[in-house]
Amino acid sequence: MLTLYITRHGETSWNTEKRMQGWSDSELTLTGVNNASLLAKSLRDIEFDAIYSSTSNRSVKTAEIIRGKWDVPITLKENLREINMGDWEGKTITYIEENFPEKIYSFWNTPHLYQPIMGEDFFNVRKRVELALKDIIKNHDSGNVLIVTHSITIKTILAYFKQLPMDRLWEPPFIHDTSLTIITKKNNQYEIVLEGDLSHRDKGIFQN
Repeated sequence: MLTLYITRHGETSWNTEKRMQGWSDSELTLTGVNNASLLAKSLRDIEFDAIYSSTSNRSVKTAEIIRGKWDVPITLKENLREINMGDWEGKTITYIEENFPEKIYSFWNTPHLYQPIMGEDFFNVRKRVELALKDIIKNHDSGNVLIVTHSITIKTILAYFKQLPMDRLWEPPFIHDTSLTIITKKNNQYEIVLEGDLSHRDKGIFQN
């Protein structure tokens, strides 16, 4: 059986400032590091055969925290990156809502109709994320695989397994930082075992 452990990177400074990140980056906050450490602790008994991460630094840092002392290489995949926000990258949600009200409405409510400004639409994201996912599954018939990526990437992965049309991409749950999604493959059948779980964060401040 193949088990995919899929998580979003830890909280970053731009997350707290409500800025769009996309392909740009910002550092993990102390909360982000703490949440990643709590997830690492909850997964400490899992022996990962492989770890895949988006090339974004916030994902790589999160993957390194979860890996801990395990001797497992982290394979970087550009196709696991977040959606390219184009001109919105680094801008606050408030700024975007004031200057592009129709486009930001479409982003959150009608993703199948969303047209970016110098960025990606959701269909392009789906195309490349599916390529990354199929490549990972092809490389692993069984075992435990950790994937560290981004919220829209994870929603795209879930939509792929649920066979959801693009207009239903944002169906609950929202993917919070370090939330855990688990998908298994057995006899060519896939099952979503866990979706956007945050139970590890209920444990509070990380302690060794």
